[in-house]
Amino acid sequence: MKKMKLVMVGNGMAGVRTLEELLKIAPDLYEITVFGAEPHPNYNRILLSPVLAGEQTLEEIVLNPLSWYEEHGITLHLGKKVVEIDRRRRVVRAEDGTEAAYDRLLLATGSNPFMLPVPGRELDGVIGYRDIADTNAMIEAAKTYRHAVVIGGGLLGLEAANGLMLRGMQVTVVHIGDWLMERQLDSVAGGLLRKSLEERGLKFLLPAQTAALVGDRDGGKAGRVKAVQFKDGSEVPADLVVMAAGIRPNVELAEKAGLLCNRGIVVTDTLQTVTDPRIYAVGECAAHRGIAYGLVAPLFEQGKVCATHLAEFGIGRYTGSQVSTKLKVTGIDLFSAGDFMGGEGTEEIVLSDPWGGVYKKLVLKDDRLVGACLYGDTVDGSWYFKLVREGKNVAELRDKLMFGESNLGDTGHQGQSKAAAMADSDEVCGCNGVTKGAVCKAIKEKGLFTLEDVRKHTKASASCGSCTGLVEQLLMFTAGGDYSASPKNKAMCGCTEHSHQEVRDAIREQKLLTIDGVYRALDWRSPDGCSSCRPAVNYYLISTWPKEAKDDPQSRFINERAHANIQKDGTFSVIPRMFGGETTADELRRIAGAVDKYRIPTVKVTGGQRIDLLGVRKEDLAGVWKDIGMPCGHAYAKALRTVKTCVGSEWCRFGTQDSTQMGKDIERALWKMYAPHKVKIAVSGCPRNCAESGIKDVGIIGVDSGWEIYVAGNGGIKTEVAEFLVKVRTPEEVMEYSGAFLQLYREEGWYLERTCHWVKRVGLDHVRKKVLDDAGNRRALWERLQFALDGEPDPWFEQEKAAVDARQFAPIEI
Repeated sequence: MKKMKLVMVGNGMAGVRTLEELLKIAPDLYEITVFGAEPHPNYNRILLSPVLAGEQTLEEIVLNPLSWYEEHGITLHLGKKVVEIDRRRRVVRAEDGTEAAYDRLLLATGSNPFMLPVPGRELDGVIGYRDIADTNAMIEAAKTYRHAVVIGGGLLGLEAANGLMLRGMQVTVVHIGDWLMERQLDSVAGGLLRKSLEERGLKFLLPAQTAALVGDRDGGKAGRVKAVQFKDGSEVPADLVVMAAGIRPNVELAEKAGLLCNRGIVVTDTLQTVTDPRIYAVGECAAHRGIAYGLVAPLFEQGKVCATHLAEFGIGRYTGSQVSTKLKVTGIDLFSAGDFMGGEGTEEIVLSDPWGGVYKKLVLKDDRLVGACLYGDTVDGSWYFKLVREGKNVAELRDKLMFGESNLGDTGHQGQSKAAAMADSDEVCGCNGVTKGAVCKAIKEKGLFTLEDVRKHTKASASCGSCTGLVEQLLMFTAGGDYSASPKNKAMCGCTEHSHQEVRDAIREQKLLTIDGVYRALDWRSPDGCSSCRPAVNYYLISTWPKEAKDDPQSRFINERAHANIQKDGTFSVIPRMFGGETTADELRRIAGAVDKYRIPTVKVTGGQRIDLLGVRKEDLAGVWKDIGMPCGHAYAKALRTVKTCVGSEWCRFGTQDSTQMGKDIERALWKMYAPHKVKIAVSGCPRNCAESGIKDVGIIGVDSGWEIYVAGNGGIKTEVAEFLVKVRTPEEVMEYSGAFLQLYREEGWYLERTCHWVKRVGLDHVRKKVLDDAGNRRALWERLQFALDGEPDPWFEQEKAAVDARQFAPIEI
């Protein structure tokens, strides 16, 4: 039978999900053609914020790679915007003249960012935030400019602001409302969110109404934006303005074709346009019963119904969605559902703990939960949403309702995890409508043991990611000891199918000594590798076969090639090593002399008790190193950064141990140590812990009877408290146990994996078994580390031995 022709305009999440559902139930019914205005395959727009923040890449957020379209025989036109629908001839035409005939047409044109109609909106540096192009524009702007203003205090605006701040910009969020995210949060939760974000460095102006964007003008032409002006006449500087003040359905093509549009392309319960039943619409461009949805869960529900009708099953109706919002704004968990603002005839149950960062408000009417607003603790959000949706009488649960499902005494689940307490019919992933039963069944029947596996087979946690913690609980609950939070089998990069662990194992088992040798032995797709795999393979080689494998400086990042930290303006920072944070007058004089001689603009004391010289020109680096005459601080490298100390028993009246000497000794022993990621150590002379040993990769705390060693702490974006490893009596034992832990990490950690993530992956029991329980293995680890570090060159003063290419510091003559 001749296949019908289905053309889809738009290549986003809602449209492609419709195709996925259609291919499941009617894989041979249509010849499918897809037009996408962007040059990218279908990607997860929800994860644009992590791309902006530098946490993910475009490749990592692609949902359907080009191979998926090929596998399903889909003709894909990327970078081609459709400009005309000829309903009489049933043909669509792109702006480059490409045409495609259709029997059924699916419009998934999404939405456009709302650009405020204010003077100056045409200036350079004024953008929306909707796609990869916008994200890349912001990333590029952050490399050059300093001041950013984000207009809009909703989810998208806050994520844009956070990403730009992480890129080094000073960011002000301008919002017309009285509090942030007023559609998802009440005033109390909005206030807590603002306070938390201000503590992280964001600035806010609200309520504030933008009147104009002020820019430089070159003759009669618009220049670049330089300030935002408000209705009261005040201004704030702005080199970049991001408008995140809402979205508008993209109906331009539909209106031109004569389709009825009112707040979107008007569709029926079958997602067919009311004007032409051959044409369907799904996603943010569609208006169903007067509502255009902007959350992903309703759009996927639309896709499922639309697919059944395209498949000619004629079943199912889309009757609208009751939505909940479970979000993670810059690391803060939020949830809201239903009528959380309350009103006449309602009553509220409130739990407020501002100090602990937790706020919960439940709104009841006639003994039924009608709304919920949660800040900081959202673990029971899906349960509250279920109660709202079902309209269940909660009179008997009233006194326990605030404390969540797992604390209901009559369920038999008290003290168990949220996953264990859920029924199989309970929804885990609201975006994709995946239940606990479906996830557990897939884990058992398909032998899944990683989060990536579950995402691939069930779609749970594959969209907004807010249910990731719950899916991981289900993995632990169902797979038990086989669960792996970090997928063992995930490929290192697109150049190979091999995982980090497989590459490490092959290097050790086959005694591979060169990068090219690894690529040949493991059938690398790209003979030269890429910027992701080359540094990783280089590290695995030199850490596995010290003295035999040769370090390749060109396979290191720019900081490690230049042996200095590149800054946003292209200059570098130099941090000489001060063992244990202790220095001398002579060293300080040499530093001051270099600052004057090379006109270094900024001298700063770092959090790791070192002096940072900021703004050094690349051509001056070699001279600065020579004049300072101090050891390399490795502050630019995946290596031991600093050993922070307090003054300890030598000076402090509370000190129980000589922490300064211990810090100097351990830093002198380990200062040339490269690792999978940066390593920080701290030594405190007493339990008052002034050196902050509790959030370091290795933290050492002096007590009356010796030393306590803590490991796998991290004071970064997400603070991880270090875990207790062992208590020892002597400084020699401190050195051996700490060194053995770090060598185990060097040998087993994956490149760019911090100690906290490595320990979570392998388990602290594994570390204890190798370091504490097996004395022979502990000594062997310590000896291997000493062997690797013996004779390791100082790149500042042994450039030839360290294979430093001095030509990179020579100024380019123009």
